[in-house]
Amino acid sequence: MQTHRALWGYLFALPWVLGLIFFFGGPILASLYFGFTEYAILSPPKFIGLANYDRAFNKDDLFWPSLGRTFLFTLMFVPSAIVGSLALALLLNQKLKGTTFFRTLFYIPHLIPAVALTVLWMAILQPRMGPVNAVLRALGVADPPGWLATRDTALLSVTIINVWAAVGGNTMLIFLAGLQGIPNEYYEAASIDGASAWAKFRKITLPMLSPTIFFNLVLAIIAALKVFTTAWVATQGGPSYATWFFVLHIYNEAFQNFRMGYGSALAWILAVILIAFTLIQVYASRKWVYYDGD
Repeated sequence: MQTHRALWGYLFALPWVLGLIFFFGGPILASLYFGFTEYAILSPPKFIGLANYDRAFNKDDLFWPSLGRTFLFTLMFVPSAIVGSLALALLLNQKLKGTTFFRTLFYIPHLIPAVALTVLWMAILQPRMGPVNAVLRALGVADPPGWLATRDTALLSVTIINVWAAVGGNTMLIFLAGLQGIPNEYYEAASIDGASAWAKFRKITLPMLSPTIFFNLVLAIIAALKVFTTAWVATQGGPSYATWFFVLHIYNEAFQNFRMGYGSALAWILAVILIAFTLIQVYASRKWVYYDGD
C-alpha cells in the first residue's frame, strides 16, 4: 500500500522534476559549457578555453567598474532595506488599532510590478515637472537634484527606488513573523527586573531575531547583487554608465551584442560571487546568530 502511494507521489511530482531538469538544470549546464566557447547564436559554439574569463578580468573596460558599482549599490541598499523593514515590523507588532490596515498599506508597493514601479518613480523624480523637485523648489532649493537624469545622483536614485519597494515587502513580513515568535514571557520577566525598552530590544529582541536577520540578510545581498530591472527601465545603465550594474553588463553582452559565450562566462562569475558571499555569511553567522535552545 505504501509503495503504491509512493508511486503516485512520484507520478504527480514528475512534471515538476522534468521541468526542473529541462528548464533549469539543462540551461545551467549549457551556460557552463558556453562560458568556455565563442558563441554568437548564428554560428556553432567554438571552444576557446579560458579566453572569456581572461577577457573579463584583463581586457573588458566595463567589467571592474560594473562590478564595483554593484558592490556600492549593495552597500547602500542592504543596510537600508534591513533596518527599514525591521523598523516597520516593530511598529506593526505593537498590536495597535488599525495595524491590519497599515500592514496592507506598507505591502502594496511590493505588489506593484517592477517596471510599473520604476516608471512611476521616473515621473516622481522628473527634474523639471516631478513633484519631488516641485516641493524642493517651494522650500527654497534653487537648483534641486537631477535624480535619474544626472550622473552624480542616478545611483542614489536607483537605490532609493529599490529600498522603497523592499522595505514593506517580504522582508518586513518575515521580520514580523520572527517578532511574533518571540515568547512574551521574556519581555514580562525583563519588565519585572526594570529593563528599559532599549534594553529589551538589545538583550531580547535582537538575539532572538538573529536567525531571521541572517535569513533576510542573505536574501537581500543576493537581490542587490542581481539588481537589473530598475536600472534598465529608468536609465538603461546611464547616464554615463552611472548605473551600469554587473547584470546589465551580462545582459548587454549576451542579448544586445549576441556574445552568448562571453555572457555565460560573466554569469558564472556572478554565480561564484553569490555563492562566495553566501558561504562567508553562513560561516560568520556562527558568531552572532542565536538559536533558541543553544
